[in-house]
Amino acid sequence: MIRCEVILLNKTKKLDRPFSYRASEGMALGVGDLVQVPFGPKNQRAKGLVLSVEEQSKEDPSLKVVFEVLGRGFFKKKDLNLMNFLRAEYLAGYAEALRLLLPPGELVGNQHRIRKVLVAKDPPDSHARGKEYRAIYDYIVKQEALGGVIAREVALAGFSASSVRTMLRHGFLGVEEQRESRAHHGVWAKEEPLELNEEQEAARQKIEEGPAGVYLLHGVTGSGKTEVFLHLVRSVLEAKADAVLLVPEIALTPQMIQRVKGRFGPEVSVYHSRLSEGERYDEWMRIKNGEAHLAIGARSALFLPFADLKLVVVDEEHEMSYKSETNPKYLTREVARFMMQENAGKVLLASATPSLEAYQSAKTGDYQLVELSKRAGAGAMPKIYTVDMRRELRSGNRSILSAALQSAMAQSLEKGRQTILFLNRRGMSGFVSCRACGFVYQCPHCSVSLTKHGGGRLVCHHCGHTEYQKSVCPSCGSRLIKEFGVGTERVEAEVNERFPDARILRMDRDTTSKKESYENIYAQFKAHGADILIGTQMVAKGLDFHGVDLVGILSADLSLNMPDFRAYEKTFQLITQVSGRAGRGDGAGRVILQTYQPEAYPIVFAIQGDYQGFFNQESSIRRALNYPPFGRLFTLILSGQEEPVLIECIQKIARALREALRPYATITIMGSVACRISRLNGWFRQQLVIKGPLSRQMAQKVQQLVYQAVRGKTLRVSLDRNPQDFL
Repeated sequence: MIRCEVILLNKTKKLDRPFSYRASEGMALGVGDLVQVPFGPKNQRAKGLVLSVEEQSKEDPSLKVVFEVLGRGFFKKKDLNLMNFLRAEYLAGYAEALRLLLPPGELVGNQHRIRKVLVAKDPPDSHARGKEYRAIYDYIVKQEALGGVIAREVALAGFSASSVRTMLRHGFLGVEEQRESRAHHGVWAKEEPLELNEEQEAARQKIEEGPAGVYLLHGVTGSGKTEVFLHLVRSVLEAKADAVLLVPEIALTPQMIQRVKGRFGPEVSVYHSRLSEGERYDEWMRIKNGEAHLAIGARSALFLPFADLKLVVVDEEHEMSYKSETNPKYLTREVARFMMQENAGKVLLASATPSLEAYQSAKTGDYQLVELSKRAGAGAMPKIYTVDMRRELRSGNRSILSAALQSAMAQSLEKGRQTILFLNRRGMSGFVSCRACGFVYQCPHCSVSLTKHGGGRLVCHHCGHTEYQKSVCPSCGSRLIKEFGVGTERVEAEVNERFPDARILRMDRDTTSKKESYENIYAQFKAHGADILIGTQMVAKGLDFHGVDLVGILSADLSLNMPDFRAYEKTFQLITQVSGRAGRGDGAGRVILQTYQPEAYPIVFAIQGDYQGFFNQESSIRRALNYPPFGRLFTLILSGQEEPVLIECIQKIARALREALRPYATITIMGSVACRISRLNGWFRQQLVIKGPLSRQMAQKVQQLVYQAVRGKTLRVSLDRNPQDFL
């Protein structure tokens, strides 16, 4: 008897365990097969993945029989180690971990798209209409060499559809099924590798010739980190192995794709959320079938089914998008490290502003540190000028644009150069309030104010609720209702007013919501189809425009005062990254940094370009407070639609945890308290934070305690062993 253990593809916690089945006579089963099995008292059909297979000498009639095999080999035995790591490290369920290893859409029956192409059979020369048919026949022969053609396309080329049908009847033509790729395969200009300078070559050699492990490539903006890791990728491909190049979703620029595709051609797979589910399915299958050996994409590309993955590059490794906020709540660099330990490969983390955790690991020798200290091309590091906006107000300037920035923009336009304006807030304004009674337009579903957009629309950026601003206050009837704060739409309107002849583009979530809109804005600005680009974090990194000689940072303080232990780190990173967009061509770049707190040390160190100074200052504070990288955090977020029930439950959990963790003096519990956004899409939210060396085993005990406490209650649980901020 063939006995197998099957994981049902169901997120229900009580079903998160293997179930035993037996194969029917003659049925072949293997680890990683997708099967349909009977489940429950009514033997309903359920999908599952085979976790293990063993042959037993005795029959066990109590085991139900597998209905059918739906697909073969969606993961291998070696992938079980990764699954167990995700379960242990991030408290994920079996199904949650396995879903990362499956092709997109497989669970809803997604398959290849098939098209029926015409193929040439017997020449029609003997037919009475042979001359007419011969033209069609020759056209199809030509198209076969180019990938094939379907009957409708022949008609669109000007040939008779009825003649095609006749030729099919007589056997002059035939039909074959052909798998059609839904991924976009554009025409990419071939790009030759650039010659590395002395510093880059030394970095390449250290990484390529060094042992397996994790390497941190820390280089100033424009130092040529990309060229270094592209040379490393080429070496891996030449050795007949596989590589993954990960970029943050926000920085998945056409520029990077164009550069990689131009360098490596059809061996490259592009894999990210902007593709349709069918396109991602096709790319997943290309890699499984060995048709591509290099992938560029967001964090999910890490789990593509490469046969021999030897290099994982994590570009802009400090970005928050490398942290998954859904189960498993994994951190990309940690998973990549585990995978490369299993494969005897290398992880390369690259950034001009590494996370404190990565840099601390490099300083202690856990990672290998490789540094690039100067720009690779002719461009010099940009000069940063600070504008104290408090003085601007005292001088009577209430515009979002300081006098210095307006003057610099005028000079840049006059020289035919380009400008980037950065503001990390979209919309017209931050909120709308009545100056008479203090009323603020709030989202009815979330504990946040609504953001003003064009046309009088007020939008919640969390749940999408939209309403329209009234001309009078809904509370007191006063006409003293006004928007406060500034967003990218408002900046665009003001720049249009001050520079009416300038060609302006805006890049934020509102203007890039459609497929390929980001690529179109990028291409237009690169081709100098616009003079000024206004944007949020999308313009902060990954862009390399040689025509940009001016960057304006409109409010460096927005991220500085967030209730987040990483607020100063994020501020330093943003300023450094945005500033790095200037002066990448032949001319020197300028950065105008507007702030109300010019003395804040993240701003001071960013202006000086002093990462080491910032790291030392921030580390001393983190060490004193036992925050990462010197301590670990564990967060529990409980959500419910009845606030009293929610508060009572989380307070009960807090008491139980304090009692359970009392013997561990190095572990402290903070909370429970309301989350920063205390209500989200109709659900109230409370948070509890455990600070200290909470081991995997202790975290699993906390998980068990929490799920026992919420049993029978309509509450949502979110547990995170490595939170990147407080929510």
